[in-house]
Amino acid sequence: MIPEGWQSTEIGKLADFKSGGTPSKAKPEFWGGSNPWISGKDLKQHYISSSIDMLSEEGFAVVSKAPKGASLILVRGMTLLKDFPVGFVEKTVSFNQDIKALIPKKGIDGLFLSFLLVGKKEEIRQLVSTAGHGTGRLDTESIKSFPVDIPTLPEQKKIAQILSTWDKAITTTEQLLANSQQQKKALMQQLLTGKKRLKGFGGEWKEKKFGEIFKERVELGREGLPLLSITAEDGVVYQDETGRKDTSNEDKSKYRRICVNDIGYNTMRMWQGRSSRSDKEGIVSPAYTIVIPNKDIYPKFAAYLFKHPSLIHVFYRHSQGLVSDTWNLKFDYFRKISWAFPEFEEQQKITAVLSAADREIDVLQQKLEGLKQEKKALMQQLLTGKRRVKV
Repeated sequence: MIPEGWQSTEIGKLADFKSGGTPSKAKPEFWGGSNPWISGKDLKQHYISSSIDMLSEEGFAVVSKAPKGASLILVRGMTLLKDFPVGFVEKTVSFNQDIKALIPKKGIDGLFLSFLLVGKKEEIRQLVSTAGHGTGRLDTESIKSFPVDIPTLPEQKKIAQILSTWDKAITTTEQLLANSQQQKKALMQQLLTGKKRLKGFGGEWKEKKFGEIFKERVELGREGLPLLSITAEDGVVYQDETGRKDTSNEDKSKYRRICVNDIGYNTMRMWQGRSSRSDKEGIVSPAYTIVIPNKDIYPKFAAYLFKHPSLIHVFYRHSQGLVSDTWNLKFDYFRKISWAFPEFEEQQKITAVLSAADREIDVLQQKLEGLKQEKKALMQQLLTGKRRVKV
């Protein structure tokens, strides 16, 4: 049922379609200036005003351009197999042949049109066909004939204003999150290497071999314990809570026990920093090595240290194997690594500072996810007329 005051139409009646192109790569004078040339890799954000590849004035003069207020959509590329990127043009840009520009006709608000396309992306993506080499392709005529319902221009403008306000809140939170993550990275660089010392600490750090302060836990035959998964971002979690298919062996007699404050690392991926401290007891795949910090090492400090880029590089250098697919860091090689450690109390204080930074990041991540979900729900209501706005 069409909302009162709205009309049923097609996307092709809302905008004029324009094709893009690529300036000659044989003419270097066309490239490297200050004029945006949009390709699929630039459509990862909604608001478009810059690009990875830029054109000179000469190059910009010979290609198609999309004016401010147009929408850009990807019509060819592998990305279409999983997404339908849409961008709103904030300044005149050029664009390549994998993209179509939709220039709004009279009575259509450009920003509203871009939100409408985003709101319909899952339905539009059903129109994608597969061209040669598995490349996704959207037929222009199919998009033009795609049915939509739209409100009057004043209501379009109001809806666009509301949704853009949410976008600003999301962008602000993303910037705060990025700043917090960068600050934590700087703290790790300073505190975990002793370049910056916390108040009250000044003694020399002592170099120790890992074999002196960690021992390997090899306890098998504990099938009665819950199956755990060691993740890169979420730490050690119960397998049945990951939402991923359980690909573990039915016979778990060789699965390894891991206990609270043990650190599990992926034997063949430690050179990429794949490790986590466990806050629960269970069993993990034999693909993991389990180490137990001794009384001189604060487990949470060790977990942070194992994520430090300098130490990850050391893990890389100590890994054995002919090619990256076979590189591994078994305990016999892990135990030979040397590193400088502060006293136990300083380890605790450093951990407290980094944990506080993590909590701030967690709060911002939750806020960001909440804003995105609320905007998604609001779009669903506003773009279908289920929720009306005052104009």
